[in-house]
Amino acid sequence: MARVDESADAIERVGAHANGTGDADDTDHTPEILVDGVSKRYESERQSVQALSNVQFTVESGEFVCLVGPSGCGKTTLLRAVAGIEAPTAGTVVIDGETVDGPDTDCGMVFQEYGLFPWLTVQENVCFGLERQGMAREACDNRCHEMLDLVGLDGVADAYPKELSGGMKQRVAVARALAVDPDVLLMDEPFGSVDARTRERLHAELLDIWQETGKTTLFVTHEVNEAALLGDRVVVMSPEPGRVKEIVDVDLSRPRSRTDGSFVEYTERIRALIGGEATDRF
Repeated sequence: MARVDESADAIERVGAHANGTGDADDTDHTPEILVDGVSKRYESERQSVQALSNVQFTVESGEFVCLVGPSGCGKTTLLRAVAGIEAPTAGTVVIDGETVDGPDTDCGMVFQEYGLFPWLTVQENVCFGLERQGMAREACDNRCHEMLDLVGLDGVADAYPKELSGGMKQRVAVARALAVDPDVLLMDEPFGSVDARTRERLHAELLDIWQETGKTTLFVTHEVNEAALLGDRVVVMSPEPGRVKEIVDVDLSRPRSRTDGSFVEYTERIRALIGGEATDRF
C-alpha cells in the first residue's frame, strides 16, 4: 500500500453520504477502511459493464460490517477492490491511512470456496503466508497451533483438506487469514457452501473469534438474516450498477436471536431495501 495524507474533506464527504444526511460524522479520526467514490467498469470488445458506481462508506476499527444485496450488485467486486485484488476504475480505497494499490498482508481474505491448497496439510496451509514473510520455522509452527486452537482445530494439523468437512475447511481458511495478523479481515460469503446447522455454529464461532481478536471485519453475504445476525452495521447495495442504497445500524446486543421481534424488524427493513431479491436459506 502507498501512504497518503488523509484529508478531512474525503472523510467528511464519505461520512455524510454513508449517513444519508448532509452532515458528516466526527472527522477528527481516520476510519480503518475508507471506500471513497469507488467505481468499476469492465470493458471488452463486445460490451462494457458498469459493476460499481460511486460507492462510499467507512468501517471503523474493530467494527463488523456486512455488505448485502442481490446477485449482480457488485459485492464481491467491491470486496476484491478493498483487498487490492481488483483495481477500481475510479475512486480509492484507504486502509489505516494507506491507499490500497495491490494485495497486502494488512488484509486477510476468506473465500467462499475455502482456497486451501489440497496438496498441503492443514499446518502447511496455515503457515503458507507466514513462510512467505520469512518467519522462522519454529515460530511459524507455534503461530499455526495458536490459530488452530483459536478456531477449535488444533488436533487436525497433519490432516489434508480432503479429510475435513466443509465447516472444518472454512475454519482452516479463517485460521490461515488470521495467522499473518492482518488489520482487516475480509470474508466473501464464507459460509455459503455449508449446511444450515454448520453455518449456524460457524456464525457463533466467528463472533467469538472477532470479539477475542478485535479484527475489523467486512463480510459479504446475500442473506439478510446472516447480515443482521453478524453486523454492527449493514451496507445495503442496489444493483446495475452496484451502489450503496442505505446503511443500517443494527442496534441489538449479542448474542442475537432470529425469533426476537426487534431482530425480525431489522431483517424486514433490510429485505424491503433490497426489494425482496435476497434469500434466506436457514
